[in-house]
Amino acid sequence: MMNENERAQSMVLGDVEVIRVVEWHEPFLPASGMFPGADADVWKENEDWLAPDHWEPDSDLVVLALQSWVLRGAGRTVLVDTGAGNGRERPGMGPFHHARSDFLGLLAGAGVHPQDVDVVVNTHLHVDHVGWNTVDTDGQWVPTFPNAQYLIPAADDFHYGPANAYGNGAQEVDRLIYEDSIAPIHQAGQAVLWDGMYRIDEHLTLESAPGHTPGSSVLRLASGSDRAVFVGDLLHSPVQILHPCCNSNACLAPEQAVASRRRILGRAADERELLVPAHFGGAGALEVRRDSDRFAVGPWATDSPKKSASSFE
Repeated sequence: MMNENERAQSMVLGDVEVIRVVEWHEPFLPASGMFPGADADVWKENEDWLAPDHWEPDSDLVVLALQSWVLRGAGRTVLVDTGAGNGRERPGMGPFHHARSDFLGLLAGAGVHPQDVDVVVNTHLHVDHVGWNTVDTDGQWVPTFPNAQYLIPAADDFHYGPANAYGNGAQEVDRLIYEDSIAPIHQAGQAVLWDGMYRIDEHLTLESAPGHTPGSSVLRLASGSDRAVFVGDLLHSPVQILHPCCNSNACLAPEQAVASRRRILGRAADERELLVPAHFGGAGALEVRRDSDRFAVGPWATDSPKKSASSFE
């Protein structure tokens, strides 16, 4: 749904360059299956702007992007989330099983090579956020970014790791994900576990926002007068801005996820932070507004005349 020229876009927030790298942007799951708590009418009532970037009315499929974000500032290059990876055993996980993409080529096209990356942020440890942490070299999974620290939420590392028998053994794929995408980072001595809050530099701070997973996190950017928050899987669809109580089918702790979502949306609205979710299609980022005791969709990244803070090129 995106042409090649749209797969790497950039904007500037204060002193930080933000590069969006899109692996794919496709219909994914039926709305009723992905968001079981959402009223079917909410999609139809907002069809004029949800379609085609976020929802396909004819098929009732939610449209998602699989994307990562590169942040350049304060003398370092930070990569936020690493997609699904290539050639992974992901049985039962649809498009992620034996997935193939040119993620590293897309990064290179944006002027980013593996050795350039100083910090990798995994907002949480789901399949589509850690896959390019590693690459297969002579039959061994090794870190893709040899000079990077990988910032991994400690709560997720415990939950999905061997100490907790890989997510309490709920699904075998969690063990496979940990063994090929997380364990090699530990073995290479490149993993940094954190909890609560972690400051990367003067512009970037990680904060816990649990619920989707035990260690789900958001990355806050503050530079000059510009603000943004990269929220990972706190939201998968703009419908969740209108209805924050609506969880995706992958939220492990639903009540906690709702509380985190409301808190982060409220702060984004109050502080005029650009909201940057992991899976929104279209412009990929937007502003949030308060509407009495609810939230409303504000200007999208391409809508605002303030180019420095909200226009991808």
